[in-house]
Amino acid sequence: MEIGNPASTHSTPAPAAIHLTPPAAPFGAVRLTARWARGGDECRAAQALRWQVLVAETGAARPAPPAGAAAGLDVDFFDAHCEHLLLHASRDDGRAPELVATYRLLTPAAARLVGGLHSEGGFDLLRLRRLRPRMAEVGRACIAPGWRDATTVRHLWDTLAAFLQANELDCAIGCAPVALRDGGLLAAALHRHWQSHCAAPLELQVRPRLPLPLAPPAMRVAPAAPALAQGWIDRGARLLGAPAWNAESGHAELPLLLPTPGRAVF
Repeated sequence: MEIGNPASTHSTPAPAAIHLTPPAAPFGAVRLTARWARGGDECRAAQALRWQVLVAETGAARPAPPAGAAAGLDVDFFDAHCEHLLLHASRDDGRAPELVATYRLLTPAAARLVGGLHSEGGFDLLRLRRLRPRMAEVGRACIAPGWRDATTVRHLWDTLAAFLQANELDCAIGCAPVALRDGGLLAAALHRHWQSHCAAPLELQVRPRLPLPLAPPAMRVAPAAPALAQGWIDRGARLLGAPAWNAESGHAELPLLLPTPGRAVF
């Protein structure tokens, strides 16, 4: 059984809200609540945060949105078929909860309905065909400024893991984006480090359609990954191969596969 929300193409109810209380620092008296979007307004709130972080903040270009999409929203073809994870911060002073992070998830059933995965635009996923009936896709992650730390990332991943387990899915695929402002040095260094320490078996490796055209630098220490990218590795994800160059977003994308806790994938 796959759990959905009323804004998606699925008909079964969304998971209940998960209340997660962080330690006092750095947020003080703040309660973080993770739940799945219900209805178009909540999906649009996620898209607005994505636009602020992924477009306005970085200056990245975005493909033309679907017809009728409102300005100031990061929208694509897959959104209407995805489950949208929302992380809100609530305070005890009466202010309305603030949306501080979001992620989206495409179930295997939804992927079959739309004809594929978003990540297939950047990678040839042929070697993953045996996993696809029970493989979700996660992506379009973003965290608002001031909330980009391990606590926020942990709450996102805890909720994603709970969804995978509740729906008896084996794994989730996604891409860790790395900015190319340094000419791609960090992306190349991360690829080299992860390839040495957490590479997936060769039979599960994928091929980038537009490889990142850089040789990895020699580094004596492990490179510092962005928080969301490191969250994948901390949860036990494996690197699926070389990074792709996303010319539209100005990022390199490293393909990763995360097994559901308790599921044998590798």
